[in-house]
Amino acid sequence: MIVTEKENYTILADEEDGVKSFASFLDFIIPKAHSDKNLVIDLLKYEKLNLEELLYFLPISNQQRAAQKSFVIANKGVHIDGVPEEVMVVPTLGEAKDVIELEEIQRDLGF
Repeated sequence: MIVTEKENYTILADEEDGVKSFASFLDFIIPKAHSDKNLVIDLLKYEKLNLEELLYFLPISNQQRAAQKSFVIANKGVHIDGVPEEVMVVPTLGEAKDVIELEEIQRDLGF
């Protein structure tokens, strides 16, 4: 896993080739090392990601959001219309940063 620390979030990227195994690894490692951070999951290399594969990340997304932390997936392959609202998917890392900033503002305002 490639970890990139930013000012108010951390980017986690897969250095292997397997969406399901990466999701399983994140399910294990996030509670131990990253649960207190806003997270961007960089899946940009998976250009043919489908909804079923994306849903592997749903439990982790729910855990992070329950802890009042952002969880944003960066991927261009999945069609956004079929994605459940519990999973935030954006097409670029720049947009992921913007989403985290907006969610931080909303949390500060009590939304």
